Amino acid sequence: MSSYSTTTQGEPAPWRSLFLEHVQGMASPEFTLATVRLVKRQRRQGEASSPSPSEGKTATAAVPRARTCVFRGLFAELPANPRNEAERNPAGVYASDLPTFTTDVRMDKLAELFGEEVEEDDGGDGGASRSKPGTGGGGPVEATFWARRAGVQWRIRGRAYVLAPDVEDERGEVSEGAREVVRALRARMRRVVSSEDGEKEKGWSFAREITAHFGNVSPLMRGSFRNPAPGTPVALPVSDDRLGLGQEVADLEDEVARANFRVAVVVPDQVDRTDLSDPRRARRWLYTFVGTGQEPSQPGGVVEAGWEKVEVWP
Repeated sequence: MSSYSTTTQGEPAPWRSLFLEHVQGMASPEFTLATVRLVKRQRRQGEASSPSPSEGKTATAAVPRARTCVFRGLFAELPANPRNEAERNPAGVYASDLPTFTTDVRMDKLAELFGEEVEEDDGGDGGASRSKPGTGGGGPVEATFWARRAGVQWRIRGRAYVLAPDVEDERGEVSEGAREVVRALRARMRRVVSSEDGEKEKGWSFAREITAHFGNVSPLMRGSFRNPAPGTPVALPVSDDRLGLGQEVADLEDEVARANFRVAVVVPDQVDRTDLSDPRRARRWLYTFVGTGQEPSQPGGVVEAGWEKVEVWP
């Protein structure tokens, strides 16, 4: 398996334990994922003219997009599931503070996670006309959780990277095109095993982790990756007769579903916790990732495990 490693041996983020406690108390671990869509469009009458003649009559607008996603745990720590028949990575090798979710490569959000510009009229084709990107991304995101039982809102800001089947080559080594993504993730993963237990670490695979995530969802959810391309008009004919709603997939290597399945990993830069459990005494804290060995930069700030924590007015 992959020997490419820049993994750290730091401590858990100071917000991690409470965040997981609150998410586990939710009826369903859902969150709102906000992204930025870069839309190329023609300038409309009355808009300011282009500052440069070479830019022509088009402009790129950054527009917000949001949707509900399901939290799939922290990366490299997939929750135990007795129904998951996929081969798992060796347990207890890595830990992280990186939230994950799964998605279909044909969905609109992929262009946003990759920071791609799209045409103005491209918002409804669900990516059906675009090529399927592999491992990559790194676009800015914000994931908002409302833990109703605890009365706490969590907003996790950072960049989202996408893991695809091309993350490793036939030899199990990190592929050339995926190295920057793997470097970004490993830099924020923590090695749990001791140096004497290096064989377990060598056996850990990004590709196996993707398959384990695929196996962790229900057969009907796996079947959704064999749906017609999201966002395409129902009136259009479906070009592939293997696509259709309501399918159940048992095969963890199903060609069609796995080609569309992706695991997205959020690398947080800032975490915003607002406690509204006491209406008379709302409180709010910002955690900003600063790395190891840094001093506080904000009044009242405290640096712990590479994160600066400061209480602010809500």
